[in-house]
Amino acid sequence: MDNNWKSIFTTGTLYLAEIVKNILEDNEIEAVLLNKQDSLYLFGDIEVYVKADDVIRAKFLIKEF
Repeated sequence: MDNNWKSIFTTGTLYLAEIVKNILEDNEIEAVLLNKQDSLYLFGDIEVYVKADDVIRAKFLIKEF
């Protein structure tokens, strides 16, 4: 992932990250999940990334959610 992508949301639950990603994509913002959770014990974070140009709009949509 290049420097043009910024993390805008972090959670420990996959379903919440998927919901945020879907909200962003429904509003025509490209979003990518980066799952940093341990595969055996399922602890760690899942981050939602968007392009730098979409950060402000994406944070607004998440806040409204």
